[in-house]
Order: sequence, then structure tokens, then C-alpha cells
Amino acid sequence: MTAEPLLRELRQALRDGGLSGSFLVRDLRTGDELGIEPDTELPAASLVKVPLAVATLDRIRRGELDGAQQLEVQPGRVTKPGPTGLTRFRHPARVALDDLLYLSTSLSDNAAANALFDLTPPGDVDAVLRELGIRGIAVRHSLAGLTGTPDEHLPPDAADLAHSLAIGAGTSGHGHRLPQLDVTRANAGTARAFVDLLQALWTPSAVHPDVAARVRSLMADSVQRQRLAPDFSSDAATWSSKTGTLLNLRHEVGVVEHDDGAVFAVAALTESRVPAAAQPGAEALMAQVARELRDHLRHG
Repeated sequence: MTAEPLLRELRQALRDGGLSGSFLVRDLRTGDELGIEPDTELPAASLVKVPLAVATLDRIRRGELDGAQQLEVQPGRVTKPGPTGLTRFRHPARVALDDLLYLSTSLSDNAAANALFDLTPPGDVDAVLRELGIRGIAVRHSLAGLTGTPDEHLPPDAADLAHSLAIGAGTSGHGHRLPQLDVTRANAGTARAFVDLLQALWTPSAVHPDVAARVRSLMADSVQRQRLAPDFSSDAATWSSKTGTLLNLRHEVGVVEHDDGAVFAVAALTESRVPAAAQPGAEALMAQVARELRDHLRHG
């Protein structure tokens, strides 16, 4: 199948599944790529933890921060399903900076990420991206900026209402009445920009090799394996990634490294029109679309 019929088929599958979004797969050996709306900007949610890790590790490398430094982190005390790590703690904890990086990136712990943002504010993380030549990702606020959504103020059995509000309050240009979902106010990015960041981490670039290696390791240790991992992990392939989830947004960006030497960067940023919190079908669909894009690049 040539690329255009495949893209039409995948776009239709996304529409039928109630999804839209920004997809891009790039062969990191050849530079060949294939995507669906790869320049559509969407709120980044927890994907922002990857540039946060890059900026923090670069400051450690330069001696501005000490990875062994112990920080007292206030507990998140979140009891609703979903959040992990310190975000669910009930009491303050002392945690080393290096371990906060693991919690933030591999476990997607918002409390750990906020502690890192206290040391390297969003504007500084954004500046690091620009210094590295990464365009198209905007870092505007910490993970504390993701609080206050309808999902947090409504009872658990009203998740469909929270998602309905998220779906219905947006504009065609991805503005939104909820600041967390407005691309002009939220942390935001495109599939292309995140693939550019992945390429900078997996191939020689302005990112220092030690920094890139640690970020790759943190992403390889991700515990979130329910989204794209089933379609990209195998005994003959390694999948390293970061997910992002907020209301009707479901994202994942990562790199699949095959035993035969093939390496592909993958970005799938999606928003759902289905008002439901649990959507395993949507996660399977976004993985299927990303896999078929990769398969076309790999096998033609």
C-alpha cells in the first residue's frame, strides 16, 4: 500500500474511534518520516517531564545542581485513581534529586516533577530547549498548573461529565475555556517537535551525551506500559517512552530500537471525543495507528 491510501485509512479509523490528533514516526537512521497532522499543536500534559529531565540533568552536569542533594517534598495527598509516587504520599519525604528524576520521568510523579520545577522553573526549561535548537515545544508552567480541572472537583462517578466539559469547551484552533487545555496558555507541543526532541536524545546532537544517555535510561524504565508499548515491545525490540494524560488527552512519545539496528522515533498525541475516563479501545487504536505508520516506513 502506498502512503496516501494508508493515511486515508488511518484517518478514517481515528474518526470512527472518536479520536483526532498529531502523529509522526521517523526513521532515525535515514530521516524518512510519515505522519498524520504532525504539526497540530496540543497541550503536552506529562510529556513536559522529558524536557524537564533534560534541563535538570544538564544543570547537574554543569555543577549547578547536585544529584545527591536531599530535598524535602511535600505530599500530594491525592486519593483518586491514577496519580503515582509522591503525589499519593500522605507525609513529607526527603528524596535525592537523582531519585526525583526517576520518579518524575519513569513513574510520571507530578509531585516529584513540581519539586524539580522549583529548582529549574518552566521558563528556564523552555530556554534550554531553545538553546538545543528544539522548536515547537512550549514550557509555560509546572505540573501544579494541571490542577483545578473539572475532573478533580467532581465525584468519581461523574468522570463522563468532566470529559464532556473538556470536549465541548474547546475551539477549532485548540483554544479552550480550561487553561490546562488551551495551547496558548498550557505546556504544548506537536508530534514533530517531540520527535525532534527524541532524535536529539537518541542521535548525536547539542544534548550532552551523558544527559542524553540518562534520559534514554529513564524513559526505558517507564512503568506506563498500557498505551503504545504492547505494539512496540518484543523480545527483539526495546521501547522507551513517556506518556501524557489529561482529561480527554492521551499521548505517548518514544523510541523503538530493533535488534537488527533499526531505530524509529514515535509521537502520538491524541484527543478523544468520547466522554469517558477509561478508554482502552482508544489506547489500542492510537497504538495501532502508530504501529502501521512505523511498519510502512520499515517495510514499505
